[in-house]
Amino acid sequence: MADLAFACDCGALRGHLSGATARNGTRAACFCADCRAGELYARQPDPAPGPVQLYQTMPFRIRLTQGAEELGAFSFSPRGPLRWQARCCGAPLALTLRSPRLSFASIRTDRLEDPDALGPVTARAFVKKPNGKRGHEGLLRFVTGFAARALSARLTGIWRDTPFFEDGGAPTGEVTLVSKEERAALMA
Repeated sequence: MADLAFACDCGALRGHLSGATARNGTRAACFCADCRAGELYARQPDPAPGPVQLYQTMPFRIRLTQGAEELGAFSFSPRGPLRWQARCCGAPLALTLRSPRLSFASIRTDRLEDPDALGPVTARAFVKKPNGKRGHEGLLRFVTGFAARALSARLTGIWRDTPFFEDGGAPTGEVTLVSKEERAALMA
């Protein structure tokens, strides 16, 4: 099992991803508008027409070893996922659901010291098809992996072990709600 270090752009926030294997997560490429908007909101280069690459796993595998106080998040809707970033430099780090009870985290693979250790991308989301519509590749693998990991975390109680939420379920960092107008401006 790989233990991969990660850091924000300025190095103030650091940590590691433990147990990075195909069994413990899914390496995915996402072409959705929200992932693109998240990059632009965080003042990162526009990934279009390419994807944002993620490793989808459980939050307990992500450990912050330095600068945890720099962790913050933003969301494009009151019920949408939380997009975690380093407040010090704005670097995007991960994405979680709003509740720690569904044990899910996607860490940006470009933050990891050796993303190749994760193996190849096995799922692609919102891929543009020849007919102009968008579809998914490897969806069954993603969904079954997510369901198995979430159920296991729920049954064992490991869902409580997360750097993103406090014991009561509140996010550990400040959450900014991005307005619809701000999001639309990013995509203009």
